Amino acid sequence: MKALDYPAEVRGILSFDFDGTLYEHEKEVVLDPSFYRKIESLREDGWLWAINTGRSLLYMLEGFKEGRFPFAPDYLVAREREIYTPGDQFGRWHRVEDWHKRYARDTKLFFEEAGEFIELVKEHVTSATAAQWVEEEGDPAGIVASSEEETLEILQFVNEHRHMSNLIGVLHNSIYMRFTHNGYNKGTSLKELAKRSGVGVENVFAIGDGHNDIDKLHPDVAGMIACVGNSQQEVVDYVRGHGGYVAKAHGSLGSIEALTHFLG
Repeated sequence: MKALDYPAEVRGILSFDFDGTLYEHEKEVVLDPSFYRKIESLREDGWLWAINTGRSLLYMLEGFKEGRFPFAPDYLVAREREIYTPGDQFGRWHRVEDWHKRYARDTKLFFEEAGEFIELVKEHVTSATAAQWVEEEGDPAGIVASSEEETLEILQFVNEHRHMSNLIGVLHNSIYMRFTHNGYNKGTSLKELAKRSGVGVENVFAIGDGHNDIDKLHPDVAGMIACVGNSQQEVVDYVRGHGGYVAKAHGSLGSIEALTHFLG
């Protein structure tokens, strides 16, 4: 998977969620090849593009392979907050170090301030639910629920205790939930990409399908917001309520539809 040459002049940046917004697990062709042709055309016109996903870097590398990506995005945001740029022909990705150092510093502060909250939630999850508490590198405080209904039940408990720290960030989608410093999510990550690329908010396009995409679908983050036809109803309502575009098509075809609506 090659990295494309950087454009002589950057016009804007395109941000895509991966699962659901591009990648459709249940389809024989998980990501339509016409998406790459659309991106290549816009890329030649000066539009950078990024994948902004809840997946880890390693899990996203599997997605690139399964989706048969012919070229790499200009940026990859993994776990909603880890920023990478494409590396060499061997598929290595480079972490953006200054951003990572700030994130590591703030995350340490978060766990120091919100430790009592984390332990309270962990105790509730392990003793009163069927969910799994997850502690692993990169995700020291996470939950995998047994169902989406259980996710909402746990979220209610979490919200009842969020007053314990003003640094608490809760990222959730489907059965997955993670806790982190509230300054790091898909929205703040996309703002950072736009800043690094010298792009104003009016030239930022963002599209998603799940709850954890809402942070980047805010008008303060992206001037062009959209969701695909298979989005969660909460996301559809949010996009409509903020003057965005709701595609009829699902997955990558819905992303193409939204791109065409805004950029032709």
